Amino acid sequence: MEIRQTRHARRPAKGHSVVAQSATKNKILLRMAAADFALLQPDLESVDLPVRRQLEQRGRRVEHVYFPQSGLASMVVSTSANHSIEVGIIGCEGMTGLSVLLEGDRPWHETFIQTAGTALRLPAEDLRGAMLKSPTLRALLLRYVYNLVSQMAYTTLANGRYKIEERLARWLLMACDRAESNTIRLTHEFLALMLGARRAGVTAALAEIQKRGILKMQRGVITVVDRGGLEETANGSYGVPEIEYKRQFVQGR
Repeated sequence: MEIRQTRHARRPAKGHSVVAQSATKNKILLRMAAADFALLQPDLESVDLPVRRQLEQRGRRVEHVYFPQSGLASMVVSTSANHSIEVGIIGCEGMTGLSVLLEGDRPWHETFIQTAGTALRLPAEDLRGAMLKSPTLRALLLRYVYNLVSQMAYTTLANGRYKIEERLARWLLMACDRAESNTIRLTHEFLALMLGARRAGVTAALAEIQKRGILKMQRGVITVVDRGGLEETANGSYGVPEIEYKRQFVQGR
C-alpha cells in the first residue's frame, strides 16, 4: 500500500515518459527491487548519447547520473600536462555518478561517450534522496561501486604489468561485454587514448591479433571472431571483476 501511495504522489516530470522496469536494458535498473525502481521511475528520462558527449567534468558538480542502455562511456583521468588515460568503462551493466554514490558531488575524472548509444538519465539530487529512503537501493548501488573499483584496480594492474597487446585484448573483451556485441565501432586514435599508448603501437597490436584470425578490422570497426583466442591473448588480465559482477548482479548473491 505504501508503494502505491508513493507512485500516485509522484508524477512524471513534464516531457518525461514513464519507463517500465521490464523495458529497460540497463542491468542495474533491472536488478533493483520493484519498490526501489518505483522511487526513481518518475524522474528517469530517456536521452541520446552521441560520440564525445561529456557526462561528467573533473571538479564540477554532477547534475545527472546516467544508466546506459547501449553504447560505451569512458572514465578518464588527466593532468594539466595533457597526459590522459582511461581508468574505467561503463555500459549497460552499470551507471555513471561514482562521486554521487560515495556522497560526493565533484568527480576527479572526466566521463564521456566513446561509442554512441542511449541512456536513462536521473537528476543526482533525486538519486541521493532515493538512497536515503531505501537501504536496499543504497546497498545495491554500493555493490556496483565495489565492482567498478575492482575494474579500476585491474586496469591499474594491466597498465603497469601487461604488454600493449594483452591490454588491448582485455579492453576489447570488456567493450564487447558492455556492448553485448562482437562488433565495436572505434578508431585507433580513441583506443590509443584509452590505453595510454601511442597510436602506432595500438595499430601494430591490432594487426598482430588480426593475423591470428582473432579479429577482423574495417575502417572504424573491429569485430571479434574468436573470443576464446582473445581471452587467451589477454593472458589473465581479464576475468576477475567480470566473474564477481556476474555473481552479484546476474546470478544473485
